[in-house]
Amino acid sequence: MTRQKELGFGDTASEPVATAPAPSPAPATASGNLLTRPLASFIPDLPADWAEALAPVLHSDVFASLAAYVDERVASGARVYPADPFHALRLTPLSTVQVLILGQDPYHGPDQAQGLAFSVPTAAKRPPSLRNIFNEVAAEFGGTPASFDNDLTRWAKQGVLLLNTVLTVEDGAPASHAKRGWERITDAIFETVAKRAPTAFLLWGAHAQSKRALIPADRHHLVLTANHPSPLSARRPPEPFLGCGHFSRVDAWLTSRDESPIAWR
Repeated sequence: MTRQKELGFGDTASEPVATAPAPSPAPATASGNLLTRPLASFIPDLPADWAEALAPVLHSDVFASLAAYVDERVASGARVYPADPFHALRLTPLSTVQVLILGQDPYHGPDQAQGLAFSVPTAAKRPPSLRNIFNEVAAEFGGTPASFDNDLTRWAKQGVLLLNTVLTVEDGAPASHAKRGWERITDAIFETVAKRAPTAFLLWGAHAQSKRALIPADRHHLVLTANHPSPLSARRPPEPFLGCGHFSRVDAWLTSRDESPIAWR
């Protein structure tokens, strides 16, 4: 039976980078994607199915410690992105998830991170990884990549969960909020999807592929792996991203299950 995919309301992986220390507090600059609210204030606004499934971890000491850290960094003057760390869950309720694309860290510049892996606002400069993603989409389905919208909200509203493993970052400091508790939260999100209806998992790069162990072997999921779409790895062996055919393979798999394919362009 076809799942409903147009529900909801809900950043992206940056290029693979080494962990950097948190920067010194800096004056806030004009940016529409700065986090200004306490982290816990987003939880009541989650879709009901996500709120129920994630209640154990969102009401745990892990989340309380994470929220205290993020809130303290914002209060101290750090510029933290994105404005809504849980945007992906809002755009793609659990009941609508058909595909999961796993990123790593939000983009760490002003007006980039949206809360959707690999996505940036329409008018933003296109990051290199997103450029390669669109090149692959065009190779599989045609079209001109320059005409594709940088904002991947259209994917999210079709049931593509664009999840990062860390959901906040500080300006100019990639991985600055790694190992603060986000990984426990996003592992719970990943496992929740993996334990329900058959889903296509697109795992690009070693970081994403390290989460494969969270996918039960007895479920009828589609799991596709390739190198990260970063220019540093997109053409390299063992699994070049460019030429991987993942988007058309997902659509063929969905169609075989009598579900609607994703309009990737």
